[in-house]
Formats: sequence, C-alpha cells, structure tokens
Amino acid sequence: MAQAAPTPGRPVIPGRTAGTATHSATHGATPDVFGERAHALANLLVPVALGLVYGYWAAAMNRDAGPITGWNLLFGFVTAFVFAAVHIAVLTFAPRLRRELHALLWAVFAGCAFGFLYSQASQHSVLRSAAMSLAIAAAVFSINFYRYYTHEDATGHRPA
Repeated sequence: MAQAAPTPGRPVIPGRTAGTATHSATHGATPDVFGERAHALANLLVPVALGLVYGYWAAAMNRDAGPITGWNLLFGFVTAFVFAAVHIAVLTFAPRLRRELHALLWAVFAGCAFGFLYSQASQHSVLRSAAMSLAIAAAVFSINFYRYYTHEDATGHRPA
C-alpha cells in the first residue's frame, strides 16, 4: 500500500492523475479489454450457444433413452431457438428497468427455464416442477436484487 500514496519527487505517469496508483482506483472497475464490436458479438453469440446447450439438454431429457427421431430434433431446435430469443430479449430489456424489476425479470427467466427442464423428467409432477421453479426463481431474485441494490442507484444507473 505504500506505493498508493503520492510521494514528493515521484515521477508522473502519463494517463494517471496525481494521487492515484492504478487504473481501477480512478474508474472503480477493471479496464475493458474488448471493444464495442466484441461485446455486441458476445451479446448475440452467448445466448445462441446457451440456447443450443439448453435445447440439446431438453431434447435428451425428452427422448428418455429412446431413439433419436425427427420430432426429437425439432423439439430440441425449437427449444433452443425460444431460449435464445428470450435470453436476448432479457439481455436487451432488463438493464433498462429499475433494480427490482431487473432482478424480477431475471428470476422469472431462470425459474421458467429451470421449470421447463425439470418438467421434462418423466417422474416429476407438475406441482413439484412449479415448486422447484419458484424456489430457483426466489434464489435468483435474491442474489440479483442484492447485486443490483449494492451496485446501482434507485433508478438503475450505476454510480460513477
């Protein structure tokens, strides 16, 4: 910590203000190493990749160790498409909401996604699937609300 304090005669490093030791001290976060194009591409590719994994998982659970059929493939791809589309919508609209609704939207998404997969297992009832889905949604809401409550102001803006 001794290097964090400015000392007389210490050389000035270009790009840093006097009295700051690191980039994160001036901006409050780690530096962003990727550009806007990389982030825009990741905002599209990550939901698609997660959707493909989710669709494969749902199709495998729906198949229940039986043969792979055309309907099973169709089910997997439709599930993947719907998951990816909803995930992209949540990524687009959730940050525009207040922190309570922001956390609630992610909780609803996670609860529905989990509940759908859980219902694909043939030995579980609809009531148990709904109860497990609500439990997951409550956990996701609690974690996200805490995160947004400690990192955003009441209107959803991150303080500078």
